Amino acid sequence: MATIVEIADPADPRLADYRDLRDVELRKNLEAEHGLFLAEGEKVVRRAVEGGHVPRSFLMAPRWLDGLADVLDRSDAPCYVLSEALAEQVTGFHVHRGALASLERRSLPSVDDVLDGARSVLVLEDVVDHTNVGAIFRSGAALGFDAVLLAPRCADPLYRRSIKVAMGTVFNVPWTRLPDWYDALPDLSARGFTTVALTLADDSSPIEDAVAGLDKVALVLGSEGHGLSPRWEQSADRRAIIPMAEGVDSLNVAAATAVACYVTARR
Repeated sequence: MATIVEIADPADPRLADYRDLRDVELRKNLEAEHGLFLAEGEKVVRRAVEGGHVPRSFLMAPRWLDGLADVLDRSDAPCYVLSEALAEQVTGFHVHRGALASLERRSLPSVDDVLDGARSVLVLEDVVDHTNVGAIFRSGAALGFDAVLLAPRCADPLYRRSIKVAMGTVFNVPWTRLPDWYDALPDLSARGFTTVALTLADDSSPIEDAVAGLDKVALVLGSEGHGLSPRWEQSADRRAIIPMAEGVDSLNVAAATAVACYVTARR
């Protein structure tokens, strides 16, 4: 059972995991150095723990203790209890969802493990916005995709903002980073997946036609700015486009993912 520790000083060193949450670069360095990530909100904290991640500690206002009592009963980690005003001083923002947890990062699984039994996969190249990564995970989970693969420069799915936008689905959908960017798509093709790149290329076909009749499919999506690299666009088995009204040529990558996942799930 978690040890309840009441905190009255926002400078208490035991709260180090929760400081300066608005400073993205500082948090990325700190979390990588200490092998941790943060979950925010009752539902997300619960999903992280149920997903097998080991808590380092919890931080919450008194009114959230009852709602997470069953989670705290299963953990030996300390639970730091402080007022919402003090929590805001520590984190740098109003913790309106009331509860945070610091959890241990696990080693990423291999591509083989993530793809075992998978038929529908999302593959992301250089999607660098944490909100977009979280939204993509949420759409993939909601529409029955089995796994997500990320190129080396993609944003961290376990960054607090990504987890929050994903509503904790990053703990349910198997994912890992690709060890080889250059031949990533040919490797997926060799594994029996048809790689379908979302792109404005001249030889793109409507997404409905591109995924029709496919058994194992990997939807490939590029960065928020220039989209897919020429290498990935050209090495994909097929290129697809989401037909749109005249004068509009593209959607935000998270919105495009949702549409493409919906069509692909009904192929």
